[in-house]
Amino acid sequence: MHESNRVTLYDRVGGEATVARLVDAFYERVLADSDLAPFFADSPMQKIRAMQTLFFCAALDGPYEYSGRPLATVHYGRDIRPPHLARFVSHLLETLRELRLGEDDVLEIVSRIDTYADEITGDSSVDA
Repeated sequence: MHESNRVTLYDRVGGEATVARLVDAFYERVLADSDLAPFFADSPMQKIRAMQTLFFCAALDGPYEYSGRPLATVHYGRDIRPPHLARFVSHLLETLRELRLGEDDVLEIVSRIDTYADEITGDSSVDA
């Protein structure tokens, strides 16, 4: 199959419309979580949602490139630990399943997001 004709994960899940619904529903869960909400207390949520939408679109092989700051830089000094990230990913799983995506697609999305865990928790080197 020619590269431009391949069906991406982004296409399989419904493209930009699904990603937008995902980000909205996901952040409703995250902001309702008393352990995670403080990380967003002084954050411009409209900007975060827009950047997350681009990030998810790019991570799922959509026709977008994430052009935001490196994740390690954005999350540096925020004291996000592995248990926080685990709660975050748990909310992501719940949201993906609520959207009734296929289980293989759900697991692939979570696997792709998990590749960024060290950058988010600060367990990678950062030039901040």
